[in-house]
Amino acid sequence: MSRAPAFPPVIPKPLAVAPGRGAFALGPSARILVHAEDPEAARVARSLAGRLRPATGYRLPVTRTRREPVAGDVVLRLVAGDRSLGDEGYRVRVGPDLARLEARTPAGLFYAAQTLRQLLPAAIDSGRRQPGPWQVGVVTIHDRPRFVWRGLMLDVARHFFDVGEVKRLVDLMALYKLNRLHLHLTDDQGWRIAVPSWPNLTRVGARTAVGGGPGGHYTRRRYAELVAYARRRFVDVVPEVDMPGHVNAALASYSELSCDGVAPAPYTGIDVGFSSLCIGKELTYAFLDDVLGELAALTPGPYLHVGGDEALSTEPDDYRFFVERVQRIVRSRGKRAILWEEAARARLRRTAVVQHWRDPELAARAVAQGAKLVLSPSTRVYLDMKYDARSPLGLEWAGRTSVRTSYDWEPADVVEGIAERDILGVEAPLWSETIDTRAGLDWLAFPRLLGVAEAGWSQRRRTWREYRTRLAEHGPRLEALGVGFHADPAVPWRSEVSAGR
Repeated sequence: MSRAPAFPPVIPKPLAVAPGRGAFALGPSARILVHAEDPEAARVARSLAGRLRPATGYRLPVTRTRREPVAGDVVLRLVAGDRSLGDEGYRVRVGPDLARLEARTPAGLFYAAQTLRQLLPAAIDSGRRQPGPWQVGVVTIHDRPRFVWRGLMLDVARHFFDVGEVKRLVDLMALYKLNRLHLHLTDDQGWRIAVPSWPNLTRVGARTAVGGGPGGHYTRRRYAELVAYARRRFVDVVPEVDMPGHVNAALASYSELSCDGVAPAPYTGIDVGFSSLCIGKELTYAFLDDVLGELAALTPGPYLHVGGDEALSTEPDDYRFFVERVQRIVRSRGKRAILWEEAARARLRRTAVVQHWRDPELAARAVAQGAKLVLSPSTRVYLDMKYDARSPLGLEWAGRTSVRTSYDWEPADVVEGIAERDILGVEAPLWSETIDTRAGLDWLAFPRLLGVAEAGWSQRRRTWREYRTRLAEHGPRLEALGVGFHADPAVPWRSEVSAGR
């Protein structure tokens, strides 16, 4: 008796999957076809071909044509009238002879291409020639995301990560359909973005890091390059300048931003809550207008994150005044303000987005003012928390977060009394107090980030028991991609993965 086709190990879990019998073989004569008048589909097709060529060694020409495909082709098509797919949904139909990818938008077509990558053997992502064969089981997938915001926050202020490292992270995000990269660009320990009208921010403020490391920063050109690279992969960069606290690097660069006019020494520790901009000085707001104006000009996305967390050295009345004024500055630059949930203590604009991390009551207060929520519950998705007592990296102030803990939660249940329409989505922050290398980043982020991606994309029908078997199949893929992930023993990894970690 033959066995039924297995559910494909795609992450995030698709909305609807119908496995069939048989397989499609990607062979040396395969073409990637798009309609002759479909330049956006052609761009996605070129991206897909670029991913598949190194391991297969095939030419995989991208062909714009009106002719019918032939056996062995991969067809990408935009279908403008199919509203059931939404803005980011897609349909994949793999038959014995053809693989067809359809979507209503270029973003959806890109995500269809990522699903096809995951349906192929893991060696497709190795980046060098492999023997194959390159087969995909016959299947039909209809998919669309639950939430529009599926994000990762990377703290480049405590320790700096250069553009090359962040680009690599963007590629990994895109494979798992994450679409927001929140860059925490400034903090007490370092200022990481150049602002020409305030040059000391990088001359002085960028030279430090936690533990006394060398620091670093992004020039305007390199930052713009990163933003453009991410957008080609349908990832929006969301820059954050944290304020009015977490500003020691700015105060060390310009003493006039402090109330006493004295520049503090550079800071390399990890304590929080001791610094504040001078709320009563008009210079503070001229400074912020310049900084936020620069970021608005360099960042095409609609959001600017202006922090607002842990402002323990700012008087409550001053804090409320500041939050209300900085929202006006963001609005004047044509952007929507995002703030950490403490900002709900002030009056929020209805266009504001509030990021929940610790206090559900503050998050609920933000929603009551008309704000939308991005959910980052620290006990679930803070990727800088230790996995367990043996973890050599990470912190423990929010507890320990196993791979299961980071997956096994329901976004709609995080803040009591709010509706799903109040939630933009989910985001996993990775604070960098304990990491300054690719190896450390990989180990803390993976595989937990995959579970967060699924929480943001997939519908409520998720279970840890089923997910862990799909996740196990991604061990070889992560290894092929060069990702040094944590092989959590609760996941039934293939023997070669668990033996080699």
